[in-house]
Amino acid sequence: MLKLNLDCVFYKGEKPCIKKRLCEGCEEYLPMGKRILILKHAAMGDVLRTTPLLFAVKRKHPDAYITWMTDPASADLLKYNPMIDRLFLYGTADITRLLSESFDLILSLDKEPRTAALAMQVEAKEKRGIGLSPEGSVYPFNREADHYFKLGISDQLKFFENKRSYQDLVCEAVDFSYQQDPYCLIIPESARKNAGKILDKLGIDENDRVIGLNTGAGGVFANKNWTPDHYVGLVNRLNREFNFKILLLGGDREKELNDYIQTHAQGKIMNTGSQSLLDFCGIVERCHFILTGDTLGMHLAIGLKVKLLVLFGPTCSQEIDLYGLGEKIVSTIPCSPCYKQVCPETVTCMDQISVENVYRAMQSILGDSFFESARRS
Repeated sequence: MLKLNLDCVFYKGEKPCIKKRLCEGCEEYLPMGKRILILKHAAMGDVLRTTPLLFAVKRKHPDAYITWMTDPASADLLKYNPMIDRLFLYGTADITRLLSESFDLILSLDKEPRTAALAMQVEAKEKRGIGLSPEGSVYPFNREADHYFKLGISDQLKFFENKRSYQDLVCEAVDFSYQQDPYCLIIPESARKNAGKILDKLGIDENDRVIGLNTGAGGVFANKNWTPDHYVGLVNRLNREFNFKILLLGGDREKELNDYIQTHAQGKIMNTGSQSLLDFCGIVERCHFILTGDTLGMHLAIGLKVKLLVLFGPTCSQEIDLYGLGEKIVSTIPCSPCYKQVCPETVTCMDQISVENVYRAMQSILGDSFFESARRS
């Protein structure tokens, strides 16, 4: 009978393996270690800030064979990650494949029914994180996930009592040790080259001091982004005194907002327009500094180790670890955080964050020499 090493990390079956050899007599047979499935679908920023878990898993199981299922929109954030052996996409034929496989361990990290339901259906010796009850309700699989789960159903606990980062909480929920592990975001050289071409067309070269304004903040929560007029005020302040190259970052969703800022601001400001996710990463990486709200652009800057200032209003700042890359300005309005989708207030949390406070924080992060070297004569 034909000898097949079905548990070999190189085995393909439907086509030659990367070693281009038959199984029988192969000296490079490498059996899979502990087969681990990570289920983390959305949102994109949450997917990226879950990648520190991979370091924790590899510390405990160095030979682990890791499959990660995510939403197609997040695929490029994980595509080049060397710690992920297989990347599966939700809503594709990959789900059928999962249901035919068996794992040693499932780490289910989304507190939403679709992910929890998938965790229930895939066969595994052990499951940790979040599952789905026969009544259709999410619940924690294991005792270590209790605290992580309770944060989602208690505003008091999430808004006021919790002081730990998301990464710390997630690792605890699936019983792995968090050791201040960083994001793992790998972008290909092609993205850097494409970003370089975009910036070249805007007249930006390697010697320019580039400030990126990540103006958008998604459409789920109200007031996650700073106000357009505050951005205009900051641009005017910077352009009066310094020779920075200021970029408006965003995509189609931010077009109207960025057009407004560009139209009303004094002095030169450049709109990068819309790009693919990886090309956008390449542009972020070229910036010396990013001003952003609590959104995907913030997570990309953290992952790419770019200095940043993050403005917080309706969301919880304590869950975000900046890894020493910058500072946070947190609104002091009494109703913040709230996670509301519609804000009933006339003066919002982001209205209260002044241009002057942002400017001073930028100086603190970048240092006097960075500003003085760009001062207009």
